[in-house]
Amino acid sequence: MKVCEIFTSIQGESSHVGELCTFIRFAGCNLRCSYCDTQYAYNGGMELTEGEIINEVSLVGVNLVTVTGGEPLMQEGAFHLLERLLSDGHRVLVETNGSLSIKELDPRATVILDIKTPASGMWEEMDLSNLHFLKPADEVKFVIVNRADYDWAKEFINENRLKEKCKVLFSPAFGMIEAATLANWMLQDRLDVRFNLQAHKYIFGPDKKGV
Repeated sequence: MKVCEIFTSIQGESSHVGELCTFIRFAGCNLRCSYCDTQYAYNGGMELTEGEIINEVSLVGVNLVTVTGGEPLMQEGAFHLLERLLSDGHRVLVETNGSLSIKELDPRATVILDIKTPASGMWEEMDLSNLHFLKPADEVKFVIVNRADYDWAKEFINENRLKEKCKVLFSPAFGMIEAATLANWMLQDRLDVRFNLQAHKYIFGPDKKGV
């Protein structure tokens, strides 16, 4: 498998924000979102075996593991790796961009599924059949760039009854919209979703890798 980096930090997103977490970031992505903050993971990467990855994670000794990218589901070996991590007792989060099927993922894993908004430029690449495979423990994330994205996402949530399926998060696109702007829209609408700030960017700085 092609791995961009493995590191341990504070989980900066999702409902697990603030927890110690080991990240396995796979290299390669099939999308090119307008707000992407991990373009360095598009290419390259180290060729590592499942055993080498498991060993590195085990040496760290942190229970929570996030598998991310790039796009982790592009790696065939990722599915079995998740099973190994879960069977070893880890809690596993899978951050995926929403364009590839989650149907075959181990149900013990927590899926954090992006739904790309129109301003991402990648909305048409979404695999909406994924909505049928979401579990109550899973999370759907919308990265909001502007007011049009916000209104679009609200409508999408209602049309697909997302709140009945899983947790829903709204995240301001860093550097493209003020966090307070999105928070105020949510307050005005009494919108029942989780505000998802990228805490690691405020703790360590927006350009630092390996955090």
